[in-house]
Amino acid sequence: MPPLDLANAEAVIEALRAGADANRTAACRTGSIDRVEAPGRLIATGDIHDNPINFATVVAAAGLDAPEGEEPADPAHLTLHEIIHPPTLVGGMDFSYRGLTRVAALKARFPGFVHTLLANHELAQVYGAGIVKNGVRVVDAFNAGVEYVFGEDADAVQDAIKDFVLSMPLALRCVCPQGDILCAHSLPAAANMARFDPTIINRDLTEDDYQPRSGSAYFMVWGRGYDAELLEDLTERWGVNLFILGHEHADHGYALVEPNALVLNTDHEQGVYLPIDLSSKPRLSECPAMVVPVAGG
Repeated sequence: MPPLDLANAEAVIEALRAGADANRTAACRTGSIDRVEAPGRLIATGDIHDNPINFATVVAAAGLDAPEGEEPADPAHLTLHEIIHPPTLVGGMDFSYRGLTRVAALKARFPGFVHTLLANHELAQVYGAGIVKNGVRVVDAFNAGVEYVFGEDADAVQDAIKDFVLSMPLALRCVCPQGDILCAHSLPAAANMARFDPTIINRDLTEDDYQPRSGSAYFMVWGRGYDAELLEDLTERWGVNLFILGHEHADHGYALVEPNALVLNTDHEQGVYLPIDLSSKPRLSECPAMVVPVAGG
């Protein structure tokens, strides 16, 4: 199969639609989340923000970089989230639709191992929300990139992007002998818990869940400032022993939030990923010794 032509509207739309279909129909999908069970391996990541080198590193770490047509020898489950909106633009434009399309193609190829978690930047992009990062209106810069490349086909590409984003699971739940792991982009902020529906991970998503400043999916992907009380509440509600999250910046690539949450970054020079044997779930205190720098991965 020839390489994916990321300047060809038909090829990009086909890849995005195939990724959306894989998100919805993969055997691991249950309601709004993916669910896998031990034994197996997990490569947990944080935000990617269209860093192609770090993306290639974590794909290789998961054993999912086999040439087209060859089956990987020992594939691992791989989480990918916050894929778009890089820190550097080209002529004021963001071309990270390419990274999103590569992820969709990877999901379509390995539907049971690639887990494309919904994140706030993807949700903001398809709903046109105004995110300003380092003085850049990132949604506008992304749209400008799509329009520049695809011209009159830009709307069709944007429709396929929206389809892929809204097909994404909210989380990956790993069922392990020592207790479950939940990988998600973030968790709802404590201030929004009264309006958050915690049953969301046990049911299908609705249009209302995505709505800005009112939907439970929106609250989940935008949350910051977790504390022990919130984590203990969700631990009890969801039966989860370890949360692996992104969304917040961590200078050294990871940060611990007691009693049981780990924040990862995979997008910058100090970024990391976390390999886990699902038959031997780590304690939070063990995670710092286990993280792998993407620069050396």
